[in-house]
Amino acid sequence: MAAEISTSINIKEPRWDQSTFVGRAKHFFTVTDPRNVLLTNEELAHAHRIITDYRKGVVSPGLTEDELWRAKYVFDSAFHPDTGEKMILIGRMSAQVPMNMTITGCMMTFYKTTPAVLFWQWINQSFNAIVNYTNRSGDAPITVNQLGTAYVSATTGAVATALGLNALTKHVSPLIGRFVPFAAVAAANCINIPLMRQRELQHGIPITDENDNRLGESTKAAQQAISQVVVSRILMASPGMAIPPFLMNHLEKKAFLKRFPWMSAPIQVSLVGFCLVFATPLCCALFPQKSSMSVSRLEPELQEKIRASHPGVERVYFNKGL
Repeated sequence: MAAEISTSINIKEPRWDQSTFVGRAKHFFTVTDPRNVLLTNEELAHAHRIITDYRKGVVSPGLTEDELWRAKYVFDSAFHPDTGEKMILIGRMSAQVPMNMTITGCMMTFYKTTPAVLFWQWINQSFNAIVNYTNRSGDAPITVNQLGTAYVSATTGAVATALGLNALTKHVSPLIGRFVPFAAVAAANCINIPLMRQRELQHGIPITDENDNRLGESTKAAQQAISQVVVSRILMASPGMAIPPFLMNHLEKKAFLKRFPWMSAPIQVSLVGFCLVFATPLCCALFPQKSSMSVSRLEPELQEKIRASHPGVERVYFNKGL
């Protein structure tokens, strides 16, 4: 039987070493586990009780270390880290795979007509807005005005890209036309994320030394953090939007899909889902959550301030967001 645990385990940090890609991948495979969407309110309340008690130094009778970590990840999957509120179900990280596989699969199936492009790009950006609002930072809250601006701009950018490329690809190979939704999603990410985090670009994000002592706010750090998130989000969408077009282009020439054309959407959604199960956690893990940069790359006035108050500090650290 496993022994009971002490109250000294640091459950504020992930279970695995975040300085390695493998450690980050294990963390994000757990965070994005779609099975967490199926947890009941009773299971969530049980995990909430275990974690809140443990933080107060109270260990539930018979609790093992594995059960504590399981409760921590269940707790983190459903409750906002800053406000403690229960998050909207479809805005949780565990809902990313089932929601994105459905929306992306439909975007890639129904991409030939203007109404279909408008509808599915709007659905996709509405979902992105819900995710961004649900996972907003408590340190740099998103206002309704910022959320609305980012939502309208990203939807417009995605629809304009999709319709523009659809017009250009009418006279080329049908295979190339299948990549139009990916280009639209990539364009929308480049618009949506910087706009959603515009406050950070204007005022900076908190930077610390390696011991978590706050040194100030940096817009240069915000630029690096947001660039890494944009790259991660685009790469996250890449396998699910780049591999199925080749397979579907091949399958649609076969007798089966000619006989059952309605099977095209379910097959596409399933292919996208398979890709996303792996791409979502692996691309989240590309860059450390606690990112860093050299002091020499910060704003000149911030460099002077840090060198005057903390002369030994050569690198600063910051949370890049997701």
